[in-house]
Amino acid sequence: MFKQSIHSRTLSLVAAAITSAWMLVAPAQAQDIQVGFNADQSGTAVAELGIAARHGFDLAIEDINKAGGVLGRKLVGVIRDDTGAPPKSIQNMTELLDSEKVVAVVGPANSGNALAWLHLPQQRKIPVIVPVATATDITRRYAGEPQNFIYRISMVDREQVALLLAYAVKATKNQKIAFIADSTGFGQQGVKDLTEVLAMHGQKPVAVEKFGPKDTDMTSQLAKIRDAGADTVVVYGLADANAQLLRSMEKINYFPITLGTWGNMSTPLLNIAGKKLSEHIIFATSTAEDSNPRAVALAARVRERYPQMPTFVAAAQAYDSMMLLAAAIKQAGTTDGAKVAASLDDGVPDTQGIIKLYKKPFSKAEHDALSVSDFNLARWKDGKVVSYADAITKAMTPADLKK
Repeated sequence: MFKQSIHSRTLSLVAAAITSAWMLVAPAQAQDIQVGFNADQSGTAVAELGIAARHGFDLAIEDINKAGGVLGRKLVGVIRDDTGAPPKSIQNMTELLDSEKVVAVVGPANSGNALAWLHLPQQRKIPVIVPVATATDITRRYAGEPQNFIYRISMVDREQVALLLAYAVKATKNQKIAFIADSTGFGQQGVKDLTEVLAMHGQKPVAVEKFGPKDTDMTSQLAKIRDAGADTVVVYGLADANAQLLRSMEKINYFPITLGTWGNMSTPLLNIAGKKLSEHIIFATSTAEDSNPRAVALAARVRERYPQMPTFVAAAQAYDSMMLLAAAIKQAGTTDGAKVAASLDDGVPDTQGIIKLYKKPFSKAEHDALSVSDFNLARWKDGKVVSYADAITKAMTPADLKK
């Protein structure tokens, strides 16, 4: 309510004009196609990926609308920040599906949040494309249902392990590879995957150590790995703890080949370890800012909105998610969720994304558009994440990517 004042008559007239104007544009807005975006943009370290993903999502919508929209209608993004908290993420999804009536959702950033609300879009037959979260089970939970509405364009945990170990077995000089992981479920599941995949290469780790996610001194664990003779180490932890690991390596002057997952592109690694040490860890990614001309162009656009962006890969994956979603709606000729999902499953027309040209990226049996063959290695260089290549990566073949 407006407070009464000497300006009350003027304010009343303004309010009436606004209401009248809204009524004139409401029918046009009702024709817009609303797509939800639900991801952490403020609550945890993963928010860096959520923010980058949001900008990739927004820019894809801009490009689609400039090209005429979808089915002659404008796409509109409906943004929600889940702050990294499952209850908030569930609330956001309920609002997007029930109140906003979105036709699809892109998100989230946190795997735990996705696993908390997957049942909601599945029950309502609303397609979801996950652009960040990596837990393997996300796209598999409803694989046995008549129709699975959960898709992904992101890294997948097991696939990252396949790439890291394919490199490790080629890079090691003495065939002595060690693992070190945080003590959380994330880290210990990583050790399980690492052990199983390394066994496919006919090897066993010479040492397996762990650390608390808040530990700042890992010199004792590293000394044991060093004494076991390991010249290659795979670390499974989040960026802030991994930065402390690098600092511990510096303390004992032990610098083996060090590999990790894509979470290492978050700025806590850079801020805690510093530029020089950060460059020592090599990690998996689906793309980098310098991977191809499309990536270079999108990175420049995202940086206009998000100058400190460290996680370009999330922007690229969200951009590609929207492009494939738009292609599926066009092919279906409708925004009906079941028909859009069927279009995704049957194979949308070839769609050029930032990461690659997508040729039938999904099927009824496969809802992950990216696999280990799409992944690359990257590292920090001069404060930015860039592609990493050497004689080993150039010589690797699909046969090397056992999993």
